[in-house]
Amino acid sequence: MELTEPTVWSTDRLELGEGLRWVDDRLVLVDLLAGRLLEADGDAPGPLRELRRLDVPLGAVAPVAGRRGGWLAAAGTGVTLLPAAGDPRPVADLVGDAPEPTRMNDAVADRHGRFWAGSMTYAALPGEGTLYLLTPGAAPVPAVTGLTIPNGPAFDATGTTMYLADTPRGEVDRFSVDPGTGALHGREPFLRLSPADGGPDGMTVDAAGHLWVALWGGSAVRRYRPDGTLDREIRLPATQPAGICLGGPDLRRLFIGTARVGLDAAGPADGALLAVDVPVPGLPAAYATAPDAS
Repeated sequence: MELTEPTVWSTDRLELGEGLRWVDDRLVLVDLLAGRLLEADGDAPGPLRELRRLDVPLGAVAPVAGRRGGWLAAAGTGVTLLPAAGDPRPVADLVGDAPEPTRMNDAVADRHGRFWAGSMTYAALPGEGTLYLLTPGAAPVPAVTGLTIPNGPAFDATGTTMYLADTPRGEVDRFSVDPGTGALHGREPFLRLSPADGGPDGMTVDAAGHLWVALWGGSAVRRYRPDGTLDREIRLPATQPAGICLGGPDLRRLFIGTARVGLDAAGPADGALLAVDVPVPGLPAAYATAPDAS
C-alpha cells in the first residue's frame, strides 16, 4: 500500500509518542511518560504491542549489537540495559543528584556504537539540560551543556555529522564528530525557527543527507537540505509531532509519533502514530555497543 497522505497507523493514543526506531523489520517507539516500550508492524496499520513497561519515564532506546531483543535505554535518571529476558540492569545514573527534579529525554546510538542521551528538568528550566555521551569502557561525559529540552541527536550516514535540537528555543545546531573518540567540534547554527513554526523535536537523517524534523506544536514535519534550506513540509492532523523515523521494507515510510500531553482539548489524531511514504529512504538503525556494566 502506498501512503500519499499522513495516515493514522494505530488505534492507540499515546501520552507522548517518542523515540521511534526501525529495528528488525518492525517499528519500535516509547510512550515516554508512561514508561512503555512498544512495537508496530510497518506494512499495515494495527494495534501497538507492549514490549516493556517501566516504573520511570522511558525516553528512547537503541538496539544492542549482538543481543537480539536487547535495548540500551535512557530511562528515569540515567541509562539502563533492557535485556531480551529478565530485569532491567542499571548502567549509569546521570542526573539522580541534580538540584532540580530531572529525567532523561531523547537518546540514540551513533554509527560507532556510542550512546548519546539527553536530560531535562521536569520544569523545563532553561540551561539545565545536558547531552551525555556514553562510550563503552569509559565513564559517561557531558558532551553539550546549557540546553533546555535536548532532542535528537541525529547522525548522518558516516556518523561524523550530528544535529541536536533544543526544542523550546527553536534551535537545531550541527556539530562535527570525531569518529574515533566522539569528541564534538565546530558547533554551528543549522536552524532557527520562530514559535509559529513549532519547536524542533525528533529528527532523522535520510540517505540523501537531508534532515527531517518533527515540529512540536507546529502540526508538521519538515525536510531540510544540508545547507539549511527547506525542501518540503508535510502537514499533519496532530498538533504535537514528537518522534520520527524512516522505516518499512524499503525505509521510505516516515513514521511519526505524536502527543496529547498538555493539550486542553486533544483532537482525534493527537497521540496517534502516523505514517506517510516519502521518495528518499532513510538510514538503517544504529546499534549500541553492549555496555560494560551489563
